[in-house]
Amino acid sequence: MKNYDTKKILGISGIVMATVPLMNGCAEVKAEEPPKPNIIYILADDLGYGDLSCYGQQHFQTPNLDRMADEGIKFTQHYAGASMSAPSRCALMTGMHTGHATIRDNFSATRERVPLTPEDVTIAKLFQNEGYSTAMFGKWGLGELNTTGVPTEQGFDKFFGYINQRDAHSYYPVQLQCNTGNVELAENENGQHGIYSHDLIHDKAMKYIREQAESEAPFLVFLTYTLPHAELLVPDDDLMKFVGKFPEVPYPGGQGGERYLPQPYPKAAYAGMVTRLDRNVGELFDLLKELGIDDNTIVMFTSDNGPHQEGGNDPEFFNSSGGLRGIKRSFYEGGIREPMIVRWPEKIQPGTVTDHISAFWDVMPTMCEIAGIGYPDNIDGVSFLPVLKGAEMDDKDHILYWELNEGPRFKQAVRMGDYKAIRHGLENQVEIYNLKNDVAETIDISDSNPELVEQALNYFATMRTDNPNFPTTERK
Repeated sequence: MKNYDTKKILGISGIVMATVPLMNGCAEVKAEEPPKPNIIYILADDLGYGDLSCYGQQHFQTPNLDRMADEGIKFTQHYAGASMSAPSRCALMTGMHTGHATIRDNFSATRERVPLTPEDVTIAKLFQNEGYSTAMFGKWGLGELNTTGVPTEQGFDKFFGYINQRDAHSYYPVQLQCNTGNVELAENENGQHGIYSHDLIHDKAMKYIREQAESEAPFLVFLTYTLPHAELLVPDDDLMKFVGKFPEVPYPGGQGGERYLPQPYPKAAYAGMVTRLDRNVGELFDLLKELGIDDNTIVMFTSDNGPHQEGGNDPEFFNSSGGLRGIKRSFYEGGIREPMIVRWPEKIQPGTVTDHISAFWDVMPTMCEIAGIGYPDNIDGVSFLPVLKGAEMDDKDHILYWELNEGPRFKQAVRMGDYKAIRHGLENQVEIYNLKNDVAETIDISDSNPELVEQALNYFATMRTDNPNFPTTERK
């Protein structure tokens, strides 16, 4: 459903009512439409494809997310918008892949953060202008304070969390942001660990959802939690569950330009962070049932990119990439393929598993079609709503594209059916992998498939527009 109306973006919209004729020739009366569904999107930070037990994790369990998968649909070929934070979140919010998006890297070529612009159409703007209450709790990263990119300028009625993504590396910050102002956390001053930011963000989100349920207004909520991003810190109630269970290499802190605090038990901390996140998901579902809105609330869960190795983390030990090649910052599958679970009672067949190929830019049209909201014709995304409802979708023509110039080399990747192409640098040396037969990307078949190389080069050239903030030139 594209039928996009720019007047609605400007706030000109009405309430649609249905008319029902009465018997015996009586006058018509207006009957309200069924309530709009609520949508909650949970975005973990640096969680790998193999970090949930329902995706194969063996070192710890995620029972609440496992239950979500049992009650909903589990995607096996869902992709992040990029292999790092800001461009991935931009693709999610705008329905544009990194060949067209406003933000294509964490920093521009001049090492500045690029904000979303007033012209960017976000999911939140579309829903806000259709009467939804919109909120985000967690990490933003798409525009600093006093820029056009702050959440409240991009369609969110309320924001609480970290505006700046670098600040989100600390779990005991001295301040967070509420809308466009700072909230001081005196309990964390002078290095104190008084308030764990994730817990505060989660509590604020639960309070908001309770308030919205009482108001009976439909809501769209993004829970962009920072777990399990480095630094590796978690309160003792979860840390001590895993201390002594893993062979540990203490992290001394501040290595290689990192500013993370020391952690004597980095593996225990990582396991504790993921399981804390899982417990919070369980608390969310308990709340939805308590409020009586569980049946009319769609919940989506995924992660912004592959697992990290900062702060003493060991993604290899946990098999966080789930047997896939690569981690965060890589365009191999481990850097961009993510766990994705959707739960929608009475609409999604419980226990469904799909290998439908989808990506972050497909979320906008999917959410809009769920809610009956128009969206722009020029986005890169394709709705996967039919898959949620149990139908098959032919995705062979849905080409997925990524680019990144974090440095030192501009790199591109494209998913074209069963095949994946990757190019590091501007030379025409292209790697080709058959993901159907070689999901771990161990055998480069480019030499024996020149037609696939040519096809990939064509996509690399045509699936992007130039952007002066993110040139293809090699960075120093």
